[in-house]
Amino acid sequence: MLGLKLRTDPRWVELCQSNIQEILSDHFWCEHKAATNAMMLVVLNSEKEELVTEMLRIAQEEMEHSVMVHNIIKERGLELNRERKDDYVGELFRFMKKDGSREQALTDRLLFAALIEARSCERFRVLSENVSDKELSEFYKELMISEANHYTVFLNFARQYGVGDVNARWKEWLEFEDGIIRNYGKKETIHG
Repeated sequence: MLGLKLRTDPRWVELCQSNIQEILSDHFWCEHKAATNAMMLVVLNSEKEELVTEMLRIAQEEMEHSVMVHNIIKERGLELNRERKDDYVGELFRFMKKDGSREQALTDRLLFAALIEARSCERFRVLSENVSDKELSEFYKELMISEANHYTVFLNFARQYGVGDVNARWKEWLEFEDGIIRNYGKKETIHG
């Protein structure tokens, strides 16, 4: 369903379990950035009522997820680490087309968001199926479903508002992601 070429090695979960504070802190910041991205889509496309309505809903949901992660951090007596650079997202961002029309920029921004949601969904699935902590297993299973819904929303809007051959561009995104994801899965971060 997600179209991702490479699945995450379940051994990545061992890294995550070795430093729960780091994975939870990184997850908190990922949710915060996802909310910010949805709001940026509102700012840049305020005339598209349907898009604005959905992006506001997604932004609110992503912030609710941030609160949920923060609560888990507090309940476990852990500390929220400072935000760190997400190299994976940075590489995807550089692949995004920055020239061309507003419509082309919107198409790529939506595909960029869809891909991040797809990979997050896949990582949450791996965590939910392999983490030994039952509470975290259930938590990540619930969020996996949410990320899958977000992925679908972004991809559908790219097809609705997109210019050019959106499906061909989506395939380019998937191929690019396949080339870079092989360098990740070696750190206790959601995309690392």
